Amino acid sequence: MKITSKGQVTIPQSVREQAGLHPYSEVEFEVLANGDVLIRPVTQPAASLRATFEKVRGSANASQFKDMNTDEFMAFLRG
Repeated sequence: MKITSKGQVTIPQSVREQAGLHPYSEVEFEVLANGDVLIRPVTQPAASLRATFEKVRGSANASQFKDMNTDEFMAFLRG
């Protein structure tokens, strides 16, 4: 992948899915002593219900929800 003139890169979908990154997620980077770079989601305290809905807005048709029933989906939204 290439870095844009603004220093941006696109994280491939397979990597985002494996890392549990969702649209509008915040990520942090850590450079290890050996030079490796870790990318991980920023962990935040429990968000309000409104913020949770904003986080998943438009993603209810995502493949990760395909086999969820209503109770499982609601548990996901509540964290």
